Amino acid sequence: MFRRHFLGLASKTSITRTSLLAKRFYAETVNSTSNVLKLQFALPHETLYSNTEVKQVNLPAKSGQIGILANHIPTVEQLNSGVVEIFESTNNSTKKYFIPGGFATMQPNSTLCITAVEAFPLDSFSEANVKSLLQEAKKNINSNDPKLASENTIKVELLENLLQSISKST
Repeated sequence: MFRRHFLGLASKTSITRTSLLAKRFYAETVNSTSNVLKLQFALPHETLYSNTEVKQVNLPAKSGQIGILANHIPTVEQLNSGVVEIFESTNNSTKKYFIPGGFATMQPNSTLCITAVEAFPLDSFSEANVKSLLQEAKKNINSNDPKLASENTIKVELLENLLQSISKST
């Protein structure tokens, strides 16, 4: 009797837990009076932007290209190699940085935090030099040394993204 009652109670509990897990919750609206996006863009050795007001930031997210404006829903995104495009609000200029990957976190207070290992201004690259490096890396992909082959496979992917980014910006 006790065993049957206990098993019946356990199955009711699991049904209740399951129904709680199946509910979908939506983000609450942020009560922000500010239409300002604050940007923090940090590298291990340098901070490029620290709580700087910007209009918009476009990111090369793993899920696809995304644009972030003030009061964007809070989110965490893994970034692919590509261009981070920053629309500054002070002088209406646009700055583009090439990153090899990283993470972006949008906070509820309209603060976007970008972390990357490296970031270089896109205009600091020479298309001819990138093509030369890409050609060299492609030669070494089929190396007998597995370490050299895998390093060059990564280089090819990165350099192809960089070359594509340079071509789009010109």
